[in-house]
Amino acid sequence: MSQPAKGHPKGLYVLFFTEMWERFSYYGMRAIFLLYLTDALVYAIDDASNIYGSYTGLVYLTPLLGGYISDKYWGNRRSIFTGGILMAIGQFLMFTSGSMLANPDTAKAIMLVALTFLIVGNGFFKPNISTMVGQLYPKGDSRVDIAFTIFYMGVDLGAFFSPLVCGGLGDTGNPGDFKWGFLAAGIGMIVSVIAFEFLKNKYLVTPDGRAVGMP
Repeated sequence: MSQPAKGHPKGLYVLFFTEMWERFSYYGMRAIFLLYLTDALVYAIDDASNIYGSYTGLVYLTPLLGGYISDKYWGNRRSIFTGGILMAIGQFLMFTSGSMLANPDTAKAIMLVALTFLIVGNGFFKPNISTMVGQLYPKGDSRVDIAFTIFYMGVDLGAFFSPLVCGGLGDTGNPGDFKWGFLAAGIGMIVSVIAFEFLKNKYLVTPDGRAVGMP
C-alpha cells in the first residue's frame, strides 16, 4: 500500500461542488413535483403517483445505459457534461410547463418532455461523477474512503437545502408559483455544469498530472 499523503486533491472539492448542485436540482424538483401534478396540473392522486413513481424509478435505471456509453465511448467528462446539459434543459422545460397552466394540455405535454430530458440526463451524469473520485488517488491510497465520505456529504448537503429553497419558492399555495421552484432547480443545475467545465482541466487530474475521466 502506498504511503498516505496529507489532505486531498482539489479535484475532490470540484466533484463535491458539482454533485452538491446537481443533487440540489434533483431533490428540489422532486420536493414539489407531486404537488405540481395534483395542485397545478390537476391530476388525480393515483395518476400523479404513477407519473411520480415512474420518474423516480427510471432515474435509477438509465445510469446502466449512461455508464455503458461512458465506459465504451465517451468517458466520464463528456458524459457528465452531456447529462448536466440535458437535466438543465429538463428543469427549464418544467419551468416552461409551470408557466403555461392556462393551457393545461400544453403544460402536461411539456412536462412529459421535461421528464424525458431529466431521466436521460441523470443516466449520463449520476454514474460517472462518483467514478471519478477514486481516479484522483494512487492505487491503494488510504485516503479514498474518506474522500468518498466527503463527496457524499455534498450529496447530503444538496438534498438538505434544496427542498427548503425550491419548496419555499414553489409551494406557496398558488399553483402559478411552482415554476419558480423549477427555475431554482434549473439554475442549480447550470451552476453545477459551469463549475465542472471551468475547473475540470485544472483540477481533475491524477497525482502525476494526467487527466482523469477521459475516454
